[in-house]
Amino acid sequence: MDSIRIAPGTAVRRVEWVLTAFLSYAVAVTMILPVAPALRSRVLLLNLAVILIYSAIARLDSLKPRLALSVVRDWMPLALILLAYREMGWLALPHPGHALEAHWVVWDRAILRGGAKTLIEAFGPVLPSLLEIAYALVYALAPFSLAMLYVYGRRDQAGRFLFIFAVGVLLSYAQFPLWPSDPPRVVFAGQDFPLYDTIFRRFNLWMLGNYGIHTSVFPSAHVAAAFSAAFGISRVTPRPRWLTRFLYSMAALIAVATVYGRYHYSADAAAGFLMAVFAVALESVRWERLYQGVGLRLPAGSPNPASALPRTAANSRGLA
Repeated sequence: MDSIRIAPGTAVRRVEWVLTAFLSYAVAVTMILPVAPALRSRVLLLNLAVILIYSAIARLDSLKPRLALSVVRDWMPLALILLAYREMGWLALPHPGHALEAHWVVWDRAILRGGAKTLIEAFGPVLPSLLEIAYALVYALAPFSLAMLYVYGRRDQAGRFLFIFAVGVLLSYAQFPLWPSDPPRVVFAGQDFPLYDTIFRRFNLWMLGNYGIHTSVFPSAHVAAAFSAAFGISRVTPRPRWLTRFLYSMAALIAVATVYGRYHYSADAAAGFLMAVFAVALESVRWERLYQGVGLRLPAGSPNPASALPRTAANSRGLA
């Protein structure tokens, strides 16, 4: 069950509820933080416009279902997650103190100087390059995963996948204003840096320098996004197995890359992983009971999330 009727003829998908909640949260944060009035007005007007347009699309798609509108609703969440990222960047405030970073880096030093860095660099630039490539590809994991659902005839599960992905990533973004911090490559410049300055690392540094935000590094949205994509796909479709294995491998490489490349602290990576775990756990909630408990009506024929999967040996063992 991926949608709920809020009025006759209007069904809103769960991921759309999540996005609406985040956009509303962003407006509320601007009212609390000491940001410029112009920024406060910009976020308010922009997010209100997005919510209204989103509502109009949902209503139109419910009243006169069209494949084109339905596909647009599949892909719009990814664009709005990017908007959410930029908005959290607008909320960056000066934070000259680095007390949080000083606590977090202790764990990194124990890990990297305890043998992890030596192990990664034992075979020259091969593994460091692979880690940097994986780190760069995090931006493509969600659209790739969604496209694979189309390719393998599982588009009906797009809503469930997007719900897990959006919750994991947006929970990370939502915390950025709460934990103002800078990455270890900035606060502890030159300390425990990778031995090999590969072209892939230079690309990642260029991307972060030109398109990154400077609000916070905790939790790691890279790790949250990678594991949310992996958890989402494994949750909604146990086949093909190569896809799930690929996404889990990428998520593991990205988690290591964030710490090894000094993009994040190990505490960030751990917190990002927990956001993804929470997201997939939240998707397991029997939503129809919650909706009925607050008097909201389900669309006719809406399935329970657990019943949406085919009965296979994989999901009977709890792997789906």
